Amino acid sequence: MTRTRSRSQRNAATIKDVAQHAGVSSMTVSRVINGDGMVRDTTRAKVTEAIKALNYSPSVAARQLAGGDELRIALAYANPSAAYLSELLMGCLEQTSRLNVQLTLERFEPDCAVADVVKHLKRGQVNGIILPTPLCDREDMLSALQDENIPTVTVAPASNRPDSHCVYIDDFEAAKEMTRYLIDTGHRRIGFIKGNPQHGSSVRRYRGFLAALAEAGMDMDPTLVEQGLYTYRSGLSAAEKLLRLPQRPTAIFASNDDMAAATIAMAHMMMLHVPFDLSVCGCDDTPLATTIWPELTTIRLPIREMAMSATEMLVEAVRSRKRKSKIQHQLFDCKLVRRQSDAPPPSYGRG
Repeated sequence: MTRTRSRSQRNAATIKDVAQHAGVSSMTVSRVINGDGMVRDTTRAKVTEAIKALNYSPSVAARQLAGGDELRIALAYANPSAAYLSELLMGCLEQTSRLNVQLTLERFEPDCAVADVVKHLKRGQVNGIILPTPLCDREDMLSALQDENIPTVTVAPASNRPDSHCVYIDDFEAAKEMTRYLIDTGHRRIGFIKGNPQHGSSVRRYRGFLAALAEAGMDMDPTLVEQGLYTYRSGLSAAEKLLRLPQRPTAIFASNDDMAAATIAMAHMMMLHVPFDLSVCGCDDTPLATTIWPELTTIRLPIREMAMSATEMLVEAVRSRKRKSKIQHQLFDCKLVRRQSDAPPPSYGRG
């Protein structure tokens, strides 16, 4: 999607602008900022003059030497699921405590101006940033952070960029496995609640659902699919529409636990018994899954472990700046966890 750049985005000088003004490479500018002694004095003077002329403000990440300096990293978020954010935050806190690194939590809207994000990170003296979905899918943001030499690790991006560190899971296979499970349990009318369309995981989970139906030779009934936003409230609305159909589904697979919990609540309000009248399944296995009744059958995503790995990956990237660490992509496994919210459909095995 093409976005109109704001005036602040157009006017903010980047490391590439400094390099072009000085007639050197971006790497040379980075070396000057980092205090690398291998740069010639004449070259260093050109870069310094270009920085002053363009009023360029290099990030703290680029100014600090890798090694023993105290590091500060940021966990950015725009995900509406409090349970998901809580798991991410706990994983990051656990790892930053172990690594003796400061962690800040930064909220950004999915459509926030990139220049404002970069400016905010510089002002906060942030050395690197962790970007979960949906922020991790913004190419303009990733490019801007790279231009500013701010190390970044993405969590569950829609696609793995070859020039960016990331940790991820296979959302497609996770949703396919859950749908297969419901089909094997005997369900043929399976409702599906999509996640926020701005999140890459939402698209991948829906595709996994469709793939499992096709694999079983089942047609997709568009009336059994409702749009959600990964929020509890959107789950209530979507579930009500599905449960008021003349022929309601015997199972509903919601794209995350928040919407699955809302589906169970709506079923209770409509005097339906879960799981004997309706099976409900989710995805994520956040703490919410075991604090509702009945406890939720879901796909366990190792969110906390992914956050810990992303933190360690980011700290390593910051501290090895001069060595230019190898780009890492780490895939985590998912697991279907059966609890009390699913059962065969009411008529299954009868007659």
